[in-house]
Amino acid sequence: MKRILYKTAFLLFTFVTGTCTGMADTSFINLATTTSTDNSGLLDILLPVFEKDNAYKVKVISVGTGKALRLLREGDVDVVLVHARSAEEELVADGYGVNRRDVMYNDFVLVGPDSDPANIRGTADASKALSRIVASKSLFISRGDTSGTHKKELQLWEQAGIKPQGQWYREAGQGMGKVLQIAGELDAYTLTDRGTWLAYRNKVPLVIVTESDERLFNPYGIIAANPARYPDANHSGAMALINWITSSAAQNMIGTFTIDEQRLFVPMHHQLRSTK
Repeated sequence: MKRILYKTAFLLFTFVTGTCTGMADTSFINLATTTSTDNSGLLDILLPVFEKDNAYKVKVISVGTGKALRLLREGDVDVVLVHARSAEEELVADGYGVNRRDVMYNDFVLVGPDSDPANIRGTADASKALSRIVASKSLFISRGDTSGTHKKELQLWEQAGIKPQGQWYREAGQGMGKVLQIAGELDAYTLTDRGTWLAYRNKVPLVIVTESDERLFNPYGIIAANPARYPDANHSGAMALINWITSSAAQNMIGTFTIDEQRLFVPMHHQLRSTK
């Protein structure tokens, strides 16, 4: 009788401690994605369809790309949807992520006050535009948060041969929507992805001043946590989401998602199917 009681107690202890210390809930997928993706409203369209067709619920963690990649490296999320190609490839090469796939792209734009103190409206060359901002000492608001947008901004400064510093250059450490609001309040310039810009353009007193430079290309990729490194990650759920979001059906939803009749993202994995 005593042996039976000991065995029962041991099994109960094993179950309780296993539940509390890492047995993953495979009905949920933890997705870390960028504030730009979340701000656009795209996930509000995509995820309910995915959840309806699959036995998963997606928990969205909206942060900058740098933070999203750190969360995956630390084993805190199952999958990331981000926009910093070199950092994504490094993550996979280092063995933290697997099965990276292209999902979609849009582009970055420089926006600023309608008064345009740096006189750059219509300038298609991003380097020239940034040089004029510096020369005029016009205020520039940086994300300053290691996000994909911040990484792109720093790359553009480097390509222009400029080290941004001084009172005219301010780092906000905020998401894209908040940075647009700050830039609007201070009559400043900033770099934003077009998707977030379209979602916020009627909320801030800013206009596009530079666009269409090929250096402003902005691709998004999706990556699963490496199950060999993170055995508690919901790899089956992550792959279900990856396979679905790169399917022709989801890619068509991405390609037809618009705000004010303007398309926010272009699908990369499948050619857009005509809806006519």
